[in-house]
Amino acid sequence: MRKTLSMIAFFILIFQLHEAEGEVLSYHDGETVLGTVETYKTKANDSLIEIARKFDLGYNEITDANPALDPFIPGTGAAVKVPTAWILPDTVLHDGIVINVAELRLYFFYEVAGRKFVRTFPIGIGSEGHDTPLGEFKVIEKIVHPAWHVPESIKEEKPWLPDVVPPGPDNPLGSHAMRLSDPTILIHGTNKPFAVGRSASHGCLRLYPEDIPSLFKSTPPGVRVTIVSQPVKVGVKDGRVYVEAHRVDPEYDVDYFEDAMQLLTKKNLIGRVDTSKLHNAVEEKKGIPVDISD
Repeated sequence: MRKTLSMIAFFILIFQLHEAEGEVLSYHDGETVLGTVETYKTKANDSLIEIARKFDLGYNEITDANPALDPFIPGTGAAVKVPTAWILPDTVLHDGIVINVAELRLYFFYEVAGRKFVRTFPIGIGSEGHDTPLGEFKVIEKIVHPAWHVPESIKEEKPWLPDVVPPGPDNPLGSHAMRLSDPTILIHGTNKPFAVGRSASHGCLRLYPEDIPSLFKSTPPGVRVTIVSQPVKVGVKDGRVYVEAHRVDPEYDVDYFEDAMQLLTKKNLIGRVDTSKLHNAVEEKKGIPVDISD
């Protein structure tokens, strides 16, 4: 009886998660390539920005996956690659929230009835000179309808701003916010959804208005938050080896091929790879897992 009730509770929770915003994916150790790439045919007046939001992707993801298309006027009937597949970030633990600023994406890991799941959301991150910090943090405060206490650094740039912006449509924090153990950094919503998938904040992490309530509700206080920068990821699915490369600012001087080779060596996968396929994948940097198996 207890087992039956547990299974009922499990399926109710999974149904609720799939009804919520954010991609929900199950996984197990050793299989780190999740999701599938889809194709969407554009309709009249579609833009890649709108299509990205429809599929819970950031601006960066949709444009990098479709470099030949105009982001604003892709044309009617164009085949848009929808990159809803990801390699999990390479961290010691897949636990709590993991944010990869290089791909502008957040992962929330959890278990239900012994099964492992991850929910993933596109994000906006800090702009040049206001980089989102890397490292280990915790959620120390959760706020519904947050007021925005304007930092002095922003008031220097925009002196017309008040000291405090109250909750509402003009508040850049959106409907919910979670403060990290670096108290200057928040995971929050936004009143500028077009900034998701871009480096446009003063270090905070922005989610779509429809995503933040769902993540907020799921995240317990004190949860671990790991922030990394991994422009290159490698993983395995069904015995095949994949690489995923994300375009970052040239100032970071990333050697994509060398980084991929080091990761493949670390994971004992180097002997299963076609290096010409690897080279092509990291040159294109489409942000999509690419099969590079020999």
